[in-house]
Amino acid sequence: MHPLSGHQWSDGQVNGFKTTMLLAAMTALFMALGYTLGGSGGAIIALLVAAGMNLFTFWNADRIVLSMHGAREVDAHSEPQFFGLVQGLAQRAGLPMPRVYIIDSPHPNAFATGRDPDHAAVAATTGLLSMLSRDEVAGVMAHELGHVKNRDTLIMTMVATIAGAISMLANFGLFFRSGDNNGHSNIVATLLAVIVAPFAAMIVQMAISRTREYGADRAGAEISGNPRALASALAKIAGQAARIPNPVSERNPAAAQLYIVPTHISEMFSTHPATESRIAALEDMAADMGSVPLGVASPPSALKRVHRASRRGSALDPHRR
Repeated sequence: MHPLSGHQWSDGQVNGFKTTMLLAAMTALFMALGYTLGGSGGAIIALLVAAGMNLFTFWNADRIVLSMHGAREVDAHSEPQFFGLVQGLAQRAGLPMPRVYIIDSPHPNAFATGRDPDHAAVAATTGLLSMLSRDEVAGVMAHELGHVKNRDTLIMTMVATIAGAISMLANFGLFFRSGDNNGHSNIVATLLAVIVAPFAAMIVQMAISRTREYGADRAGAEISGNPRALASALAKIAGQAARIPNPVSERNPAAAQLYIVPTHISEMFSTHPATESRIAALEDMAADMGSVPLGVASPPSALKRVHRASRRGSALDPHRR
C-alpha cells in the first residue's frame, strides 16, 4: 500500500518500482566506480555508459541471459512433447505462449526470462528433462510460468545481467590500477574490487525477495494442478544441482537467482528459501487440494528415494535416451 495515498499497489507496480530503484542503485555504483578510476570525468563517462547499458538491458536482458546459457529455441516440430507441455500450461495459466528453449547441459535446472508476459521465454536444461517424469517437468515449467504470471522475470533478469557487469567492471578497475605506480591508488582499487562484489550481492538480495519463490511455487502448483509433482521435482534436483557443475553461475554468481533451485555457488548470492521449506509448503497445498502428500518426514532420506527413482529416466528426454 502506498504510504501517502493509501493506494493498494499491484504486483506490476511494485515490481516496476523495484526495477526503477535497482537501476538507480546500479547507476550510482557505476558512477562511484568511474569516479574512483577517473575522477569527475570518469564519473560522467560512467553515467553515460550506465544510462546506455540500463536502456539496452531493459530491452535485451532476456537475449543476454539466453545467450549466456547457450540456449536453443525449440518449437512444435523440433521438440513436440516439451513444447506441447509448455503450450498446455500457458493456456491453463491464461498467458501468451512464451518462447521455449532447451539448454544442452547436464546441470538440472530451469528458469524464465523476459520483460513481461508478452515477451517471455522459459528454458530447461537437458539434465532436468532427462531426470524428471513428465508430471514433474510440468510442475517445474508451471513454476517458471508462475514467475511470468507474477511479473518477476524483468527484475530477475536485469539483476543477473547488471550485477555481472558490475563485477566485471570492478575486476577491470583492479587490473587497470595494478599497472599504476601510485601505491595509494592500488590500495583503493583493491578495496574497491573486494567491496563491489558483496555490494552487488546485497542489491541482488534486496531486489529478489525469497517470497518470490514461494509465490511461484504456489502459482505453479495451481497452474499444473499437482503440487506433489513440483515437490517431487524439487527434491530430485536439489542435491544434483549442487553437485553437477554449472559454468554459467560459476562465471556469474548473480545468475544463480534465476534458477528454480539455487546452485550454492555462494551463500552471499542465495535468494532462495530452503528447498525443504518449499516442499513442506507444497505438501500443505497438496493436502488442501486433496492430493497425496509427498511425505518428506526426513528430507535427506526423501532425496535419496527420489534420486533412485530418477534413474528410471524421463518421458521428456530431449536426447531420446
